[in-house]
Amino acid sequence: MFNDKLNLDGKQILEKDFKTSMRGYNQEEVDEFLDLIIQDYDVLNQEIERLRQENERLKRTPSRETTRSRPVQSENQTPNHQVNYDVLKRLSNLEKAVFGKKYADS
Repeated sequence: MFNDKLNLDGKQILEKDFKTSMRGYNQEEVDEFLDLIIQDYDVLNQEIERLRQENERLKRTPSRETTRSRPVQSENQTPNHQVNYDVLKRLSNLEKAVFGKKYADS
């Protein structure tokens, strides 16, 4: 799919032979640069293949929405209403401590 759109692959870059001339480019410099391009192509192709495999794996795995049932509470979690009750109780005690002293001082 993606590779069909590419004009070159690592092997074609490696085997490319440039004509030389009197005032041409330094052949060693061109070869070094082409070697870097080949390495990049290889890394790119490996990443594409890894992503394809991951994509296929994710397609085979059922999504969370289709398999999601009611969330299971762990033993460490307290129900939400219990947390709310505790917060309200603490708030009530704080109000008594703050406002109770003000009314007692008046």
